[in-house]
Amino acid sequence: MISTSTDSASLRDRVQAQVIRYALELVAEDMANTLMRTARSTVIKEVQDLSCALFDKSGRVIVQSKHAPMLLAGSTLTMQEALKALGDRPLKKGDVIIANDPFRGGQHIMDVMMLAPVYRGDALVGYVGSMAHHSDLGGASPGGVAGGLTEIYAEGLCFPFVRLYIGGHENEDLFALIANNIRVPHKTLGDLRAQASACLTGMRRYLEAIDRFGLAAIAAATDLLIAETEARLRVGLDRLPDGIFDGEDVVDDDGITEDSIPIRVRIVKQGRKATVDLTGCGDQVAGNINCPLATTLAAVQYAFTIALDRNVTPNHGCFTIIDIQTRKGSIVDPVRPAATAARTNVSLKVQEATLMALARMMPGQMMAPSHAQISHVAFVGRDPATGKSFVYNDIFGGGAGARPAQDGRDAQDTHLARFKNTPTEMIEHEYPVRVHSYALVPDSGGAGQYRGALGVMRDVEILVDGAVFSRYGDRQKHPVQGAEGGGTGKPGYFILNPGKDDKRLKSKGVDRLKKGDIVRVVTPGGGGFGDPQRREIAALAADLKEGKITEAFARAQYGDALTAAALQYIARGAVAAE
Repeated sequence: MISTSTDSASLRDRVQAQVIRYALELVAEDMANTLMRTARSTVIKEVQDLSCALFDKSGRVIVQSKHAPMLLAGSTLTMQEALKALGDRPLKKGDVIIANDPFRGGQHIMDVMMLAPVYRGDALVGYVGSMAHHSDLGGASPGGVAGGLTEIYAEGLCFPFVRLYIGGHENEDLFALIANNIRVPHKTLGDLRAQASACLTGMRRYLEAIDRFGLAAIAAATDLLIAETEARLRVGLDRLPDGIFDGEDVVDDDGITEDSIPIRVRIVKQGRKATVDLTGCGDQVAGNINCPLATTLAAVQYAFTIALDRNVTPNHGCFTIIDIQTRKGSIVDPVRPAATAARTNVSLKVQEATLMALARMMPGQMMAPSHAQISHVAFVGRDPATGKSFVYNDIFGGGAGARPAQDGRDAQDTHLARFKNTPTEMIEHEYPVRVHSYALVPDSGGAGQYRGALGVMRDVEILVDGAVFSRYGDRQKHPVQGAEGGGTGKPGYFILNPGKDDKRLKSKGVDRLKKGDIVRVVTPGGGGFGDPQRREIAALAADLKEGKITEAFARAQYGDALTAAALQYIARGAVAAE
């Protein structure tokens, strides 16, 4: 039996707990791989907007797959709410429940959670869960990503912990109800079945791990791993100074009005007690950028985890070290029937404001602010070649912030999401669109001793008439700030028919397109770190040579002297090459 106290645990206990941890992480990864291999929508199989997790029988997260960190808190709250909702009608062997209610532990309508019990004989030993973003769940706007919706009822089907599978068999009535309320059932129903398959894989592999190590050993290892995560994060907390530290960011607008929304984070640290106060954030708004509690908690917990000990196991222990205070009816803890589909652009500002406050606690050790937005777009229409409806969902990152000793990473997704790039070949193969360009945006990163990363640009032509372009984005009015004297990153934008009409589109909205229309998506760059005058000549020369910055930008941000030296460096390199 493994000792469950981190102080008294022997080396053998710790080693065995880590062996069990990695075995269970492989189960979660196998679940995720099953989901990606069997899903039909590119947002799941290519972008990898998903996560899978294993829970003990009390509902605590043991491990999760290495995908979207924001979904860990969602998994935890959804599980807690599920156990509460099921009450005296517990899940039986072969049952799979579906849930996505943002006001009962969920994230937003399009992120669907499935949970299934794991039984060994007649004994419940744990749960498995899969979460994935779906391309279509009905609602007022095709694609589920349109800005400007004002109630959750317009955003799509909302599942209140109902059984999608009963005793291992599909709930045909529920499947029929779903199919009757969505635009692309051939995609969505396939994705739902892929999620269920991931849960079935998880059940089987979880039981194999139990057979290998023994139920008692896994239970003891779970307690030790959770306790160890908490203990390591508390040690990291001990290294931070006591005091009050503030961070602030801003959301451009809610898609209904032009008013900006403040995001204010205050960290109060005293000994081993840390409180994160979010009560100063703006009120919930009419538009659908309101951020449910699960995503808000994930943003704060993620920021603290990477600041205190980024190598800990992301499990239930992450939730116990800080007290997070919110205000009901605020944009970070809204009440029904607030619309929440575009909540990511609020949660990312919570993340950035928390990191800014932590940077004041850890001067010179935290990276500069990142683009902290998701430009989520959907092209929806009917393909005349097949006669079927299509929904092309895509998610665009931007420029990461510069680091204390390195430039930022160009064309990165957000901290919380970590989504992948959608290959152009896959887009053009599956949807009636043509990608004309996909490139980095020169001069978009903030100047500094270390340069902020560049945003990205993609031009997409629609090849059918009557398609709808829905989207939500942010950081198109307020640029990304630099750190320690670094420069700001450039904002992003959406343009219809660049070089022809050059119509600037709202960051959150819906437009109908004609065949041949081209939409340009441009995302923001990251903030710079440190005084630009301290940038190394070789690094500046490399930026100029690679086209990441223009000579005009270099002269404006770094000065004539440094720019001239960099150009001479390039010239000497060319002569040497000859």
